[in-house]
Amino acid sequence: MTTSGPSRLGTRPLLRAVRGLSLACHPGPTVAVTVLVTALAVASGRDAAGCVLVAAAVLTGQLSIGWCNDAVDAARDAAAHRTGKPVASGAVSVRTVWVAAIAALVLCVPLSLASGPAAGVVHLVGVAAAWAYDLGLKATALSWLPYAVGFGSLPGFVTLGLPGHPWPAWWAVTAAALLGCGAHLANVLPDIPADLVAGVRGWPQRLGVARVRVLIPVPLLAATVLLVLGPPGPPGVGGWAALAVAGAFTAGGLALGRGSSRVPFAAAIAVAAVDVVLLLARGTAITAL
Repeated sequence: MTTSGPSRLGTRPLLRAVRGLSLACHPGPTVAVTVLVTALAVASGRDAAGCVLVAAAVLTGQLSIGWCNDAVDAARDAAAHRTGKPVASGAVSVRTVWVAAIAALVLCVPLSLASGPAAGVVHLVGVAAAWAYDLGLKATALSWLPYAVGFGSLPGFVTLGLPGHPWPAWWAVTAAALLGCGAHLANVLPDIPADLVAGVRGWPQRLGVARVRVLIPVPLLAATVLLVLGPPGPPGVGGWAALAVAGAFTAGGLALGRGSSRVPFAAAIAVAAVDVVLLLARGTAITAL
C-alpha cells in the first residue's frame, strides 16, 4: 500500500492533463473532419497506406488547430467564465496546450508531405490558414477566409496523393470551401453575443445574430447545388433527391428558427450531412478531367 500510494498520486496530474488535452482539441470537429477526409480518400481510390497517411496528417493538423485555438482564447474564456473550456477551468495549463499544439503541428508536416510534395503543401496551406484564424483573423471581417481555404484544400490533399497526382475538380474544391463557410457561420452563431462583449468582431459577429441565422444555409445549399450539378453527366434521381432534401432542411430551418439558434444550427448540420454524402458518393469523380 505504501509503495503504490505515491505512484497513484503522481499519475493523477498526468491523467488530468491528458483528459484536459483531449477536451481542448475540440474533439467533435477534430474527429468529424478526420473521418470525413479519410473516407473521401477511400472513396477516391487511395490505397490502404495512403488512407492511413491521410488520416494521420489530418488528425495531427486538426489537433494542432484545436489546441492552438484554446491556448489563444484561454484568457478570454476565463474572463467569460466558460467553465466548459479545459484551459479556462484549470484542467490543463496554457503552456501544456501550447506544447501539444506545436508538437502536433511539427508531426503534421512530414505526415502531410508523405502523400507527395504537392499534396503535402496543399494540406499545410489549409492548416496554416486555420492557425491564422486562431491567431487573429477570427476577429476580423476576413474570418470566413481560413475556413474556406482550410476546407477547400482537403479535396486537393486527397487527389494529389493519387497516382499521377491529379488536381481536384473545381466543383469539389468550391463545394468544400462553401461547406467551410457554412460551418463557420453555424459554429459561431451561439457565441455571437459573448464574442461581441469580448471584443471579437469577425464576419458573423459583424452581421449579427438575425442575419447569420438566415445566412447559414445559403453556402451549404450552394455546395449541394455544385455537388449535384457540377460533375459531368446528368445528376440522376439520387442527385435531385439530395437537392430536394437539402432544400427542405433549409426551408425548415428558416421557417422554424426565427427565435432560436439551435434550429438553424440543426438544419445546417442536416444540409452539411447531405453534402458530405454527395461528396463521398462522387468518389473518383472529384479529380479534374
